[in-house]
Amino acid sequence: MEFLTKAFSFDLQQTVIDFLRIAIAFLLAVPIGWERLQSERSLGLRTFPIVAIGACGYVLITKQISGSTPESEARIIAGLLSGIGFIGGGAILKEGGNVKGLATASGIWVTGAIGASVALGREEIALVLSLITFCTLRLLSPVVHSNQSTNNSDSQETDQKIN
Repeated sequence: MEFLTKAFSFDLQQTVIDFLRIAIAFLLAVPIGWERLQSERSLGLRTFPIVAIGACGYVLITKQISGSTPESEARIIAGLLSGIGFIGGGAILKEGGNVKGLATASGIWVTGAIGASVALGREEIALVLSLITFCTLRLLSPVVHSNQSTNNSDSQETDQKIN
């Protein structure tokens, strides 16, 4: 039986700390996912928190590996950025001359940074990223929509003049 306790060591204190870090990453990503859900985007309320906790989890695992160096942590983070960029790339669509989904893709990428920064003990960076991303998506949307409406009416006027 002793071999089992050696094989499956369980540090309750570390477990609670890791749980809290993952929970913080989750909570900081929810507003971004909620905003994308409200804006009826392709990625939403479930995807953003899952990306944040996944990024947090991978960085936490890396920190626990004995012999872990800043370089090895940087490689893990670089891999996360690539993988999350791939997920975000799926949200980008080209329709005619328009490209849609860039804000959602950027948001999912930032959400990975939120998870990684929480795992590295930089909750203040994660909080700032979350707040600025949410505010950018939420508060600048009316500006973008009014600009798109103006551009659409301008192009319709040009089309009518040509016809």
